[in-house]
Amino acid sequence: MIHKHWYDTETIKRVECVHANADKYVVNNVLTPGKVYDVKNETDEWIFIIDNTGKIGGFKKDYFKEVE
Repeated sequence: MIHKHWYDTETIKRVECVHANADKYVVNNVLTPGKVYDVKNETDEWIFIIDNTGKIGGFKKDYFKEVE
């Protein structure tokens, strides 16, 4: 249940959304291209951020690029 504490955890890094064009899922409602998001957790394939709905969402890394 670690995901219940991600709102309060320290931000790992920041990423910028580069596109919201998904082949299979609708992500353009929760991601805005050009917007910078705080990463709360990540795996090899997924990044977990607080999306536009204000909730934690998991997205594939190919939607983002790292921001310094």
